[in-house]
Amino acid sequence: MLLVHAHPDDETINNGATMARYVAEGVGVTLLTCTLGEEGEVLVPELELLAPDHADQLGGFRIGELGAAMAALGVTDWRFLGGPGRYRDSGMMGTPANQKPRAFWNADLGEAVAHAVAVVREVRPQVVVTYDENGGYGHPDHIQAHRVAMGAVERAADPSYRPDLGAAWDVAKVYWCCMPRSVLRKGVEAMAALGEDSPFQALGDLDEVPFAVPDDVVTAAVDGRPHAGRKDAAMRAHATQITVDGPFFALSNNLGLEVLGTEYYRLVRGERGPAGDAPHGWEDDLFAGLPG
Repeated sequence: MLLVHAHPDDETINNGATMARYVAEGVGVTLLTCTLGEEGEVLVPELELLAPDHADQLGGFRIGELGAAMAALGVTDWRFLGGPGRYRDSGMMGTPANQKPRAFWNADLGEAVAHAVAVVREVRPQVVVTYDENGGYGHPDHIQAHRVAMGAVERAADPSYRPDLGAAWDVAKVYWCCMPRSVLRKGVEAMAALGEDSPFQALGDLDEVPFAVPDDVVTAAVDGRPHAGRKDAAMRAHATQITVDGPFFALSNNLGLEVLGTEYYRLVRGERGPAGDAPHGWEDDLFAGLPG
């Protein structure tokens, strides 16, 4: 399995339990992160001088956080696209960070795809996981990571494309991360029952939350609940970016293992495998239908 993500911490939030489950099952898991997350907001006061408007050393610090998170999940193969620091965090759309020369949003797409093709042809994954075309919620680096991942899957399979990067490899299945709207609604309702506000109030009606999708476009629910503790530890390793009183932990505290341990996907390339034990006839294994 190869996962392509924009910044350190994206992998744990979206796929931490999935990664830990497959590592435990003996599956090769590779993480390809596209930037160091230099533009992230620093949530630890004593480390605020790492931020881009001060010493601008956050990216290097987040390499250490990512390493600790991967150790918690058991992942030993984690890499940066083009090497650490090749592409810089672009910040949110329309911000000055978008204009920086090394911003991933401004990267030469052909060059970035070639870096990813080299990884695909080396690792030879059966399954690739990344974001949808909107990057989940419109972050430029997530959108660019989607473009790079999908471009790499296509070009890696073409033997005429850059044979110097290795033998052609055809990825069997590609999934995009997603969150079923019904699951998000259940979490918010659980919080409301306890008199707590929704952590997504600022985003308006739940039907408008950008990263939530209708249940009928979801195709897989991976049950990684036995590994929820590993995901929790990995999230806490990203201490500059995730706080235990933030929105994700607020939902986790009310739904427990269901939020921490079950992760959802949308199949966009390859054949759907047989339905498993997940609801709605969804796959319960991203390798469903593939040869062992």
